[in-house]
Amino acid sequence: MNAIRPDSPPVVPRVGSALPPKTGHRQEIDGLRAVAVLLVAVYHVWFGRVSGGVDVFLLLTGFLVTGSLVRAAERGRLDYGAFLGRLAARLVPTAALVIVVSLVGARLLLPEARWRDTISEALAAAFYHQNWHLALGSVDYLARDDGMSLFQHFWSLSIQGQFYLLWPLVIGLAVWWSARKGASRRRVLVIALGAVFVLSLAYSVLMTRADQPWAYFDTGARLWEFALGGLLALVLPYLNPPRAVRLLLGWLGLAALVLCGVLLQVSTVFPGYAALWPTLAAAAIVVAGTTGSRWSADRWLTLRPVRYLGSISYALYLWHWPVLVFHLSITGRDLADPLGGAAVLALSVALAAVTTPLSDRIVEAGRGGSRLRAPVVAAACLVPVVLSTGLWTARLDAQQRQLEELLADPTRYPGAAALLSVGHGDHGEYPDPVHPPPASAAQDVPVTYDDGCNQSTAGAEAITCVYGSDDPDRTVALVGGSHAAHWFPALEQIAERRNWQLVNITKGACLFTDAPQLYKGEPYTACAEWNRNAMTELRALRPDAVFTTGTTTSLDASAGFGEEVLVDGYVDRWHELADLDIEVVAVRDTPRLPFDAPDCLSESTPRECAVPPAESMAEQSPLDGVGLPANTVPLDLTDLLCEPDACHPVVGNVLVYWDAGHITTTYMRTLAPELEKRLLAATEW
Repeated sequence: MNAIRPDSPPVVPRVGSALPPKTGHRQEIDGLRAVAVLLVAVYHVWFGRVSGGVDVFLLLTGFLVTGSLVRAAERGRLDYGAFLGRLAARLVPTAALVIVVSLVGARLLLPEARWRDTISEALAAAFYHQNWHLALGSVDYLARDDGMSLFQHFWSLSIQGQFYLLWPLVIGLAVWWSARKGASRRRVLVIALGAVFVLSLAYSVLMTRADQPWAYFDTGARLWEFALGGLLALVLPYLNPPRAVRLLLGWLGLAALVLCGVLLQVSTVFPGYAALWPTLAAAAIVVAGTTGSRWSADRWLTLRPVRYLGSISYALYLWHWPVLVFHLSITGRDLADPLGGAAVLALSVALAAVTTPLSDRIVEAGRGGSRLRAPVVAAACLVPVVLSTGLWTARLDAQQRQLEELLADPTRYPGAAALLSVGHGDHGEYPDPVHPPPASAAQDVPVTYDDGCNQSTAGAEAITCVYGSDDPDRTVALVGGSHAAHWFPALEQIAERRNWQLVNITKGACLFTDAPQLYKGEPYTACAEWNRNAMTELRALRPDAVFTTGTTTSLDASAGFGEEVLVDGYVDRWHELADLDIEVVAVRDTPRLPFDAPDCLSESTPRECAVPPAESMAEQSPLDGVGLPANTVPLDLTDLLCEPDACHPVVGNVLVYWDAGHITTTYMRTLAPELEKRLLAATEW
């Protein structure tokens, strides 16, 4: 049995044939792949959107692989190991080459702050779980929003890789069942694939409605697209529409495919039922087949240049994204201009043209001899990926250990203490490197995230985690969004010294109030439910005090506010806590930067990255002069984060921000002693 890769010449039934032939070539499918990859690339390069072209590849993969497996089963040679081995030998060499070249480019062209993320994404891409890597990031409010990960386009290839593992089992089980029951093999296959289609599509619709960012990368929400392609391969031999109908299907399918990305915001509504648009459009083109008419869509799809692009579509898909990311990084643009975009596409096509025949030679080397030869060839191609990422990680870890040895000297890394000294300290002339290093700043977050104690933006359960003493003198609950959560490291130190118990109840991007909230411009219903659940937990827990944000700063008006404000519902919530005899410490929110601090520091000095507090802070705290409930004390530590005229990303040689608005764990620990003094004074504890 021959394994078939997404960009290999298809071996499929002819329209109208009763049984699938052993050989055959549908040239219009090469053209369909060319259209799909061009849509993907053009929309990425010039429009910064998604086109639906990837869904065409998923359907064609299901179509081609199902046909290949069924023919192998009918010959009695359905060999699972050989199928995967040959497939890996076809797919892995090109992918590994693109990954290694991209890693070299990242080291030379991307900011140091993105290196660790790039390494982890390279490994996720190489081992076909990039879709889950991105899915987890899509629901993690603290996931860095770099937007242009070098390897994010590998998500679809990862889903395909997981499909390749699953599909021979589905086909094999259906064939075995039909033989055992004496039933029609093709009928059982249609029922099996139909069940996968219906169940997966239903799940996809429900999950897209409940959590679209997760569903977009979820293999289960995409399986129906492969199943639709498989069903098409099974029923196509029995379809023989009139030529006029086929002409109409070809043009309607092509027009619908081209218009999909124009009329639908694919990245925010797919997969769900909306993804039926491009998949059915592609299916219509396949059913139309080759009509032989000079007025047909397939006449244009079978032109030699178009078919050639289809033959290199796999490599072109892989190359276009890193070439685009590097171009945008060099030019500092968000989208390519017409000339730059043309250069990106031209270079991508050139790289694909060189890479495809090279990959084919490697495939030939994997054929024949032992059945282990193909998987060994594929594994050998992954060795450079593993070595390059391992060596790079080791070097970054060595730099990290070297820095940690220097932290023992507080004169080198005073952090917030520098702002308490005369003249507010010096922010840019320390002889030692900044800590934490910008490249690993995204990992310098409270331990509660690793412990699974912070609810994601999608969930509504009020996750409650208890830290500190089992027999505490006082219990303090930390409640609110991520700007409450980043106070945890400082409060944890205080709790250890004071024999307190610290209870963490936080949720990403969710303020502690019953007032309606938005997330990414949409009603944040999960936050409202979480707030109700959090109050239920607090009624049961009855802590001595709740530590929460008293104001909210933002640079993003789409979040429902655009400056520092006392949010609607905050004071009402504090009154509710007063009724429960719970004190409230309302800390003024921390200032934000209009850019990612580690990225800025990779290109500029700390002083050049400083911004005035007025960028996100009110001139006077919104808590001042407000009639607060008797149980509430305000706390303002802005002077431990900013000078009167500037908020620096580095203070006392310690990195303050790990992104644009969240405080590093290291810096929070440096301000713990002063927070303790002010907290005790304000509360009279």
